[in-house]
Amino acid sequence: MSRIALLPDHLINQIAAGEVVERPANALKEILENSIDAGATQINIELAGGGIKLMRITDNGSGMAASDLPLALARHATSKISNLADLEHVASMGFRGEGLASIASVSRLTLTSRRPNDAHASQILADDGQLSPIRAAAHAPGTCVEVAELFFNTPARRKFLKAEATEYAHCLSMAERLALAHPHTGFELSHNGKTTLSLPVQTLAERVAAILGADFQAASLPIDSGNGAMRLYGFIGKPTFAQGKSSQQYCFVNQRFVRDKVLLHAAKQAYRDVLHHAVTPAFALFLELPGAEADVNVHPTKTEVRFRHSQQVHQLVFHTLNKALAATDAASTESVSQAGALLHDIVAAQPGNVQNLFARPATASGSLESNSSGRAPMPYQTARAPIQQGLSLRESQAAMATYAELYRRDSAEIETDTDSELSALEQAQGLAPTHHPELPPLGYAIAQLLGIYILAQGEDSLLLIDMHAAAERVNYEKMKAQRAASGSLQSQPLLIPLTLAASHEEMAALAEHGDTLRGFGLDLSALGANTIAIRAVPHMLTQSDAATLTRQMLADMAASGHSNAIAERENQILATLACHGSVRAGRKLTLPEMNALLRDMEQTERANQCNHGRPTWIKLRLQDLDALFLRGQ
Repeated sequence: MSRIALLPDHLINQIAAGEVVERPANALKEILENSIDAGATQINIELAGGGIKLMRITDNGSGMAASDLPLALARHATSKISNLADLEHVASMGFRGEGLASIASVSRLTLTSRRPNDAHASQILADDGQLSPIRAAAHAPGTCVEVAELFFNTPARRKFLKAEATEYAHCLSMAERLALAHPHTGFELSHNGKTTLSLPVQTLAERVAAILGADFQAASLPIDSGNGAMRLYGFIGKPTFAQGKSSQQYCFVNQRFVRDKVLLHAAKQAYRDVLHHAVTPAFALFLELPGAEADVNVHPTKTEVRFRHSQQVHQLVFHTLNKALAATDAASTESVSQAGALLHDIVAAQPGNVQNLFARPATASGSLESNSSGRAPMPYQTARAPIQQGLSLRESQAAMATYAELYRRDSAEIETDTDSELSALEQAQGLAPTHHPELPPLGYAIAQLLGIYILAQGEDSLLLIDMHAAAERVNYEKMKAQRAASGSLQSQPLLIPLTLAASHEEMAALAEHGDTLRGFGLDLSALGANTIAIRAVPHMLTQSDAATLTRQMLADMAASGHSNAIAERENQILATLACHGSVRAGRKLTLPEMNALLRDMEQTERANQCNHGRPTWIKLRLQDLDALFLRGQ
């Protein structure tokens, strides 16, 4: 057996590079973080060959003294921390002192830097980890790091790199993440001589729009909430933002991009009641908290973090997002953004649709002339008999009086709403128009279409409401509010306790969170070293699988210190009750019933989506309808 021997420093650096520098994007991240720590307000990035052949990063930061250049390329040499207290309260992006040393050991690196008051810049070269003497150079104040031929001396690592286009895509994503977290810094990136990213100094909203797109900006909700020393802010996509992808989920802790299960779990829980299963939420969340509350020294890449009080973090994220999403009601936000544009795109995508709309009329003999496609236009066929027949003026007046009485408004409000309905009816019958009071957000119902949809007229718009989906959400939220008003969850003791074999992790979670679980109505106790007895379950969930519920609760508590498993199960039951208890398709509604549903929607949280995340209503503005009928074109 060989004797133990110390490894040479160069080999140590190459081993360390395997953790810090997995691909060009990781090397780019380390260098950009140094530029940000140096206070740069403009960073220029030049890439060639996906970053494998060349990476040149130039900033206008504070620069370094000539004597610091060799130390910048040495392992465990840093200006960010000096003792354990600094490590526990670290606020800089970099602090380990491994990034540049690791990169220099697997590439040909040139480091040039100049402080604002220096007469000239200083430069040092590192080839295969060997440093050259320091020499004078011409350079503006700031630092330039040039990395050429990455992994040229470690062919085993280089052969695992992907195609240049793939590596460039990773570099671009890395630059966008850092740019998103630092809008006060301008970024410019070029690849093979072509500029692909140009971001000036911007506000956070402008930077989010530039990175996530204008569509996200139009369909996003701003959030800003504090909890003592913690603050959460950013933007989240509305539930109807269907373009969301997992790559558009950005979580930052103290401006550092992280992948954290606690944050993602809390965001997922907040969206659970409003998001369709085929849609992925998009968001940019920024969490600020004291450095001592988060440990970022978990992995050399610094993309993992551990929270000292993870349950508080989970609750802050969940409640902030849940509150913002609850405000997506008909009175404040639209259900589907740009519904008219989407409809127009669908029509335009079907060849011949426009031609069929304007097909030639029949000739004098009654035969149809052929159109440009060589096919006769589809003959007109009447739809099924209309469900909602027209109402007379007297019937309308009586219906509006009944509707007003449902809401117990005073006589002045009844008169105003009645006059508004009569005015619309008078216009439809060709009578003289009267005054036009301000319409409510969802307008007033004018008809029912095929027993499924409600047609309502708003101010310069036509609104279509899915009456079953809307009633389902209204009833669901009412039952949830009644359930919440009842206080703590009631439990149902089991005549014969159930037992299940538990793992060491589940037993530990029970010992730590047993009291919390009893507050949810789930009474558990330990029997021996690996057995759990279930003595009581929530009253509403007596017919559920108690063993599965227990395991899910324990797993959630162990992972994040918080669980919504029972609330989810109860909400599933309430959602089923709401679905079966809501108005069904095909039922005829009167105008007062339709208007009552619209008013309920305007005062119900999350009314823009049903319990399954589908939209409950859409708005077609007058300009959208004009575009569909090619008016003015």
